[in-house]
Amino acid sequence: MTGRGAAPEHRDPAHGRVSDSVTGNWVDTGAPQWARPFLRLSRADRPIGTWLLLLPCWWGLALAALSAGRFGWQGAWIAAGCAIGAFLMRGAGCTWNDVTDRHIDGRVARTRSRPIPSGAVSVKGALVWMAVQALVACAILLSFRWAAIGLGVLSLLPVAVYPFAKRFTWWPQVFLGLAFNWGALLAWAALTGTLGWAPVLLYLAGIAWTLFYDTIYAHQDTEDDALIGVKSTARLFGENTRRWLRGFLVLTVLLMGTAVVLAAQERSILSLLVALAGPWALGWHMTWQLARFDADDTAGLLRLFRSNRDAGLLPVLFFAVASAL
Repeated sequence: MTGRGAAPEHRDPAHGRVSDSVTGNWVDTGAPQWARPFLRLSRADRPIGTWLLLLPCWWGLALAALSAGRFGWQGAWIAAGCAIGAFLMRGAGCTWNDVTDRHIDGRVARTRSRPIPSGAVSVKGALVWMAVQALVACAILLSFRWAAIGLGVLSLLPVAVYPFAKRFTWWPQVFLGLAFNWGALLAWAALTGTLGWAPVLLYLAGIAWTLFYDTIYAHQDTEDDALIGVKSTARLFGENTRRWLRGFLVLTVLLMGTAVVLAAQERSILSLLVALAGPWALGWHMTWQLARFDADDTAGLLRLFRSNRDAGLLPVLFFAVASAL
């Protein structure tokens, strides 16, 4: 998510909501006043990013359970640990993104209300907050298998590089995909202790999905991005965006479908068919999004982007049912 978009509501960032937050969110309505700037820095008032980081974890876990034929209490803890870890690491990643983008965010209408460019949180305070979130997430990671721990450490590389990608490539969404879908590998390894082609293909499917939804998201910002020289696939594709989105849709379904076939080799035909309904349902949701894509409708673009929580939950549901058969 490139970090810019719809026009802001000009409010005091320390006491009013950030422009693109969800109306009536718990941070603005229930969190202590002193904590609100830090929670906004972590995007706790905009939960879609946590979902998009978590869902590939649950894909990998559910598909690993289908392949290994087990879930149990270990799987339940991995699912819960991934949920908590996704919240924390999304917060740490967004904090890092805002530290590196503070000068850019201050020049863009919507993002200048964010905690750092608005002065609600200092850079030093943000870095301390980032470290706290990362350390708690690390404690959760250490409860997993060694293979997952190693993958968790490696995940810091794409997370660190992503905020700079829009400065040197027209494809920053690829770097976002590398970071946001790492959980598909990690959760598979956490349950099984190994990796294979199935989780790798699932990871690649997630990257294609990210290219789809974040290109839609980035179309909110093409004018501002052009003015300040920020690159994105939305600017790169321009009027050809719909054709590219269709390609990402097909690639997502094909890669995920192949991952399912590889994971379910030892399972019944019924389990395989139910699991294959996951990428099929995701593909239909993406088709629905594509039919409603309008690059000039900023509010509609944000709604489509947020709808990917429901899109990503569909494979989780079908993979979980298939693993229980």
